[in-house]
Amino acid sequence: MITVKFFGSIRNWAEEKAIKIDKKNLKFRKLLNLVYDKVDDEFREKIEDDKGIKDFVIISVDGKNLESINNLETELEGDEEIRFAPSVAGGEFSFSERQIKRYSRHIVLSELGGEGQEKLLNSSVLVVGAGALASPVLLYLAAAGVGEIGIVDNDEVELSNLQRQIIHSTEDVGANKTESAKETIEAINQDVEVKTFRKRLEPQNARELIEGWDFVIDGSDNFPTKFLVNDASHLVGVPFSHAGILRFSGLTTTFLPDEGPCYRCLTPQPPSKDSVPSCQEAGVVGAFPGVIGSIQALEAIKHIIGSGDLLVGRALQFDALHMSFDEMKFSRNPDCPVCEGKLQELEEIDYKGSCRVKF
Repeated sequence: MITVKFFGSIRNWAEEKAIKIDKKNLKFRKLLNLVYDKVDDEFREKIEDDKGIKDFVIISVDGKNLESINNLETELEGDEEIRFAPSVAGGEFSFSERQIKRYSRHIVLSELGGEGQEKLLNSSVLVVGAGALASPVLLYLAAAGVGEIGIVDNDEVELSNLQRQIIHSTEDVGANKTESAKETIEAINQDVEVKTFRKRLEPQNARELIEGWDFVIDGSDNFPTKFLVNDASHLVGVPFSHAGILRFSGLTTTFLPDEGPCYRCLTPQPPSKDSVPSCQEAGVVGAFPGVIGSIQALEAIKHIIGSGDLLVGRALQFDALHMSFDEMKFSRNPDCPVCEGKLQELEEIDYKGSCRVKF
């Protein structure tokens, strides 16, 4: 199955975030014609003219620029990921002068550089939640220039949120959290396209919401949603960062489907009802989510640019009261129903109850 993803203005023309094409052993020109058949009628004339693909369109096949791999005559096997992204004027990496200044501290990093920054600008991250953990995540992803950020949340901003949910302000009390967060992100960075989903993540919509993103960050505050993010992400093959916080302590880890354990390997089932108090009941120190959320944002950035080691099979635990970090290693559970592929449909699970997979 070939996955075709669209970014920036090209996504608006295609009117699709991603499409699937079930073909094997074909040339890129044939694929291009199949893409034209599936998207908006005017898409072809906007990206191609009599001379071929227009200069401002960047096309990559599994991360390699199409120009460097035999152009439209490239042979495709049938399992590639194709990306269409717009170029902007100037420079080896197609940065504008404004972008070169804005991201200069990234570009000078040998581990990131111009290539990494271009990957960030062409990347997409979905954040589940727009609260305490999501606040630093969204702020830093926006500042880093992640090209598309999605936000899933159905809550409204309350006065009690503002002690720790720094993406919202006093003026936002009563507003929907996704819209409040969107306004803040757009004020930070005009390069970022924000998609809001004013709804709760449910078994009926989780697969559709998560599929097609490069990375997912779980900023939720309840066990059912955390299990649902895990299960849906593994079903559609999207990596994600998990975190949980309470009082002065918390942990975070990263999951890559098919490359390590999943959340159910770490936590087979949620604790019994009322055994773990909520933040509302037990409290959380306001600055604490900033530490954990920043680590989650870093994991997303590292995954996108392909640098460093991720927290795969490692749970990083932070005790803010005693200012100590500990690492707990864990591996895939041979009896895990998700890792073993026994979970096929999210509707099979009662996420409001035990979250247990029955098979």
